[in-house]
Amino acid sequence: MSQVTSHVLDTSKGKPAAGIPVILFQQDNEEWIEISRKHTNIEGRVTDLMTTGLYLQAGIYKIKFLTKKYFDFLSVQTFYPFIEITFEITGNEHYHVPLLLNPFSYSTYRGS
Repeated sequence: MSQVTSHVLDTSKGKPAAGIPVILFQQDNEEWIEISRKHTNIEGRVTDLMTTGLYLQAGIYKIKFLTKKYFDFLSVQTFYPFIEITFEITGNEHYHVPLLLNPFSYSTYRGS
């Protein structure tokens, strides 16, 4: 499992959100550098954003979820074409960034 993982649940369906493109970025001054790009699996999880055993430097990162593609596939209008969650890495511990999603709201928290 990579140092940074995520899990997306569609709260309007009560099910995992499969197939969402997920992009991990690192902040470099005022720029954002793409580190990795994956999709949520059938369980709505991304466990392989990075190679297992590799650790990110301390700094500011963000995960961008391209939610419009997911809702377009379901033929559901959404207010959020994408969602960005910014967070700080301070050490080599595991960082789990869950996303609870529906067409007109979302929430997140520091997972385990």
